This record gives sequence, C-alpha cells and structure tokens, in this order.
Amino acid sequence: MTVVAADARREAEGESPGGEPGPAGQVRELVAALVRHPSGQTSASAYETARLVALAPWLPGHHARIRWLLDGQRPDGGWGGPDGYALVPTLSAVDALLTADGREDPGALADAAERGLRFLAGRLGDRAAPALPDLPATDLIVPALLESIDRRLNDPQGAPPGLAAWRDRPRPALPAGVDRGRLDRVRGLLRAGRPVPEKLAHALEVGGELARGAAGVAPAGPGTVGASPAATAAWLGDPDGPRPAADYLRRFARVGPVPCASPVAVFERAWVLAILARAGVPLTVPATLVAELRAALGPAGAATGPGLPTDADTTSVALYALARLGVPVDPATLLGYDTGDHFCTWQGEDGASVTTNAHVLDALDRHLAEAGPAAAPRVAAVADRVAAWLVARQEVDGRWSDRWHASAYYATYCAVLALVDHGGAAGREAVARATGWLLDSQRADGSWGRWAGTAEETAYAVLALSGAGSSDARVVDALARGRRRLSAGDGEGDGPALWHDKDLYRPTLIVRSAVLAARWGGGGTPTMIRIA
Repeated sequence: MTVVAADARREAEGESPGGEPGPAGQVRELVAALVRHPSGQTSASAYETARLVALAPWLPGHHARIRWLLDGQRPDGGWGGPDGYALVPTLSAVDALLTADGREDPGALADAAERGLRFLAGRLGDRAAPALPDLPATDLIVPALLESIDRRLNDPQGAPPGLAAWRDRPRPALPAGVDRGRLDRVRGLLRAGRPVPEKLAHALEVGGELARGAAGVAPAGPGTVGASPAATAAWLGDPDGPRPAADYLRRFARVGPVPCASPVAVFERAWVLAILARAGVPLTVPATLVAELRAALGPAGAATGPGLPTDADTTSVALYALARLGVPVDPATLLGYDTGDHFCTWQGEDGASVTTNAHVLDALDRHLAEAGPAAAPRVAAVADRVAAWLVARQEVDGRWSDRWHASAYYATYCAVLALVDHGGAAGREAVARATGWLLDSQRADGSWGRWAGTAEETAYAVLALSGAGSSDARVVDALARGRRRLSAGDGEGDGPALWHDKDLYRPTLIVRSAVLAARWGGGGTPTMIRIA
C-alpha cells in the first residue's frame, strides 16, 4: 500500500496521517466517553475538596486531598481563580487546613494556613479588592466559613499548631454586598426542622451541624444530596449514616480531590450533543444515550443532575439537542419558567441569565422550525420577546456577560447563535456589534480569552464568528488565525476553570466538544446524524 493510500485509509477511518485520531475519530471518542462516564467529567474543586477534608476526614483519600490542597496553593497564599474568584476556595482551604492532622507535616500545614490567612486578611481588608463574582451561594458560604475559621482559631483548647498569633484577632469584615441575613434565615429553617428550598440543598454545608439529617432533605440518584460532595458529607455527618450517601461519598472521594457537582450527565450530554450537532459535525449517537436524555425531561423539565432542581437552562439545551437528533419534544414545559419579561433559570432565581435565555430561544426556534409559526403562535410570540430581551442585554462594546461563566466569550457565543437563528433586524444589528467586539478583542497570536488566550474561549469566538455568517475579509482572517491556534490536543487535558458553581470548574467533555466543533469548520451546514 502506498503512503498516500495509507493516509487516505486512516482519514476515512477517522485517523490523522500521523497516527493520531482525526476529527471523525475524536468525535467518536467523545461520544463514547459520554457513555463510559455516566456521572460526567468535571475538574476538581478546591472549595469542595477542602469541605470534605473538614467534614469527612474518615473518607478514603483524605490525605491525598490534603496534599492536593497544599500543592495547589498559589504563591500569594490563595487558592482558585483570578480576581474575586479566589475568596471562596481560599476560605474553604484555610478552614480545612485548620482541622488537618495525622500523617501530614504540621509545619507545612501551619505554613500554608498562615499564608492563606494573610491572603484573606489582605483581601477582606482592602476596599479596592476585586468584587465577588456572581457564584451560587456565595452570600451563604462566605459568612459561614469566616465564622468557622474564627471559631477554630479561638478554640478554648488552643489554636492549631503554629497559629497562636492569630488568636483573638477581630474577625475580618464581610465583603461589600454580603451580610449574615440569608445565612441566619437558612439556619433558622434547619433549626426549626423545616425544609430548605430545593436549590439550597446544593450548599447545605453552610448549615454546619444543623445540616446533619436535615428535614426534607434526602439523597437522590446514587446517594447524593444536592449533587454536591460537600452537601452530602454535611447531611451524612459520619460514616455510620445512611448507606446510599456514604457509598456515594466513598465512590467519588476515593481518588482524593472531588468536583463541585456530580453526577451531571444530563448537563454534559445535552451540551456536547447540541454543540456538535449545531456545528454540522457528523454524529453517530447510541440510542440508549438519546433515550436517557429524553427520559430526563419530566413535567417540569430537566435537572443538571440528581438532587438539583429542574431548570430552564438544562431543559432548553436538552430540548434543542433532542430536536437536532431527530427526537423533537414539545417545549411547553419551558413556559413554566417564563416570568413575563424573561425566563428564569429556576423558580425564585435572584437575577437573570443571558445564556439561559439564549438557550430558551434556541429551543423555541427549533420547535418553530419543525411546527411552523402558524401552528404555534404563542411560542412565536414568546420567542420574539426573548430575542428582544437578549438584544437589550447586550453591552455597549458588543459583548454579553453571564452569571454561569467567567468569560464573556461564552455568553456572546450563546447569544449570537440564538439571535442569528431568531433575532430579526434588531438581532442582526446586535450580531454585527458582537462581531466587531470579537474582531477587536482577538489576541495577536490568534486566540481569545479574558485573562489569557485559551482553547475554550477561542473555540467560542470561532463558533460565534462562523455562525454569524459574515464573508467580510476581517472575519475570514480572524477565523483562519483562530482555527490555527486550536490544535488537535486542545481541550483534552487540563485547562483553566471558567464555569460558575460554588467554585470555578471545567466541564471536560463540553469544552472538548466546543474545540472540536470550532476545528471542524462546517459552519453549521446540515449534516448526517445517525442513532445507532
């Protein structure tokens, strides 16, 4: 066989000439990974891992978690992401290190805790410190952990080894915009034996001792409380607690560090399949995976994972993915999230999400494409209103920002694609402004990124520009330079955590799907999707 023929065979089988999987092979591997890992794959969380150190030292992997925290401390003494993203994980890590003992080096623990305390004192005492980002439960977590750290440093039995100098210091002030009011109300509910709202189960650990066996809270799915290792450990209390919860923790914690949320299969599968299908990537999807995604849609929609409330974001993306896969589902379940102005992510949401509403518009527009506006006049009217709401939320420079992701490139990508499909004249003008921002913010090396150029953000920018459909020479050049920055390995290994939960996290396969879709270059043209 000649070299040319051999290369042709490899490409036909999804393998690159160099022996690595080609784009088709990478897509097959990605879809197979959705099936192999039914809990989903997300990066480890400093916040959540530290909570297990403090709440469940009996769990397998305890010392590996401590070592992981020590190894992950930044030179400035903090943990976590840049700017205001460091506060919550640093509070959690410091509180955990104040409890650690056993085989760990006391000097190393004291040194790390000391550096962390200095970081917190400087950050909390600085009026010019970066503002806290809009992360779930921050207003509960920050006062709860400051209280816990203060209690450990001022324990009547003595401060942790090497930290006596921190006794009797005034507790640092809460950051601007944070007070104890909501935490006190949540603890009041727990103290009275009354159930907390379903969405708060994900951060049940803020209840302290009151969280143990909390009324109205029960493990779901594989035994998780609120899809959170920390919340599950707080509810369980000790290894002799209810078996499903203890088994869940042992299974997820045995290797050491843990993610913010697990399992998250519905979220992961919906996003991966929607991203790939929308970009025109040929797909063969196992019928069981499609059936499971369909089964996740109940009367109130779908939830990211067991123990979490149903939400409009996961519901919308699941609906869109299923429609793209040829299994359309009536989107009537979404209408329960309609506030009359926009769609809330869940009932009682504080604030509003651009990306949730962009995904709602995607799902509604896909339904209209199947049924026709005349067959669904109410849906058409709602879709028009959501499109107008998105246009009104565009920032002056052309970008969008959102509460579920640290990067404006993700929110802009979501809004642009939704408005391209269903935006009218105002939507086209908004897309043009977004295109200008994307062109102006591309880095000299061809990448895009908030803090530095990243494969994930570059993929979102490429997908947005490609979806906008402009043939302008600047756009063509920007796309070429952006795609050149996306190598075959981008998105496979570690990368910055940019997604919002109690801590920043990285949904591995979702990021990988965005990179593959951007490299594919199909421009969203219709393609073959096969259910096998």
